[in-house]
Amino acid sequence: MGKLTGKVAVVTGASKGIGAGIAKELAAQGAKVVVNYASSKEGADKVVAAIKKAGGEAVAIGGSVAKAAEIDNLFAETKKAYGKVDVLVNNAGVYQFAPLEAITEESIAQMYGTNVTGLLLATKAVVALFPAEGGSVINIGSVASDQTPPMSVVYSGTKGAVDAITRVLAKELGPKKIRVNAVNPGPVVTEGFKSAGVEGSDFEKQMLQSTPLGRLGTPEDVSGVVAFLASDDARWISGSLIQVAGGMR
Repeated sequence: MGKLTGKVAVVTGASKGIGAGIAKELAAQGAKVVVNYASSKEGADKVVAAIKKAGGEAVAIGGSVAKAAEIDNLFAETKKAYGKVDVLVNNAGVYQFAPLEAITEESIAQMYGTNVTGLLLATKAVVALFPAEGGSVINIGSVASDQTPPMSVVYSGTKGAVDAITRVLAKELGPKKIRVNAVNPGPVVTEGFKSAGVEGSDFEKQMLQSTPLGRLGTPEDVSGVVAFLASDDARWISGSLIQVAGGMR
């Protein structure tokens, strides 16, 4: 029996990358998992198939967290499937890197719409589905909120907001026995990391040089920490920002 047996977890943006790794780990720990996706149904179905092949239980439900109506549908479908939610992982996120002079109103709106507004609206929607004994909200932030690298002014701003939101909601939702924490990864090798051309670049070399443990992360490096925060082992942890970045500061 896993540490999350009997629990229902929703992971936003779980069709690939860190989100897919989190969904698989939560299922491996016994949770029933809702694999949310915005556009890649194929990717989400593959994650669900992998979970079921390993003996777990999962369902794919579409919906962009940047759209309130789709968030409402996500949780309505989750309620139909499982009746409740014990764990919400706000993983869905987008990023772009550009100098100040190149940012646009559209790029700002896109990143804040998903990374901040979507996270808030998903959390607002899920509270009613938590049982009386409470639950766990885990926000996926970024070490960028502390490191604040050049050309990340919008992205780092969204992740700084996630840090603050995490601490506010830990206080606000604590009386309802809902814990709220953030996991802030450093650079993680994912499909997006590769498709963006970062792999093998000078940027990758710079990140490696600034990581004391001497390597970039994997989705599995992040998912184990998320599973811990989702479990009763973390019952006295709330309002924490946990850096999972190989020592990068």
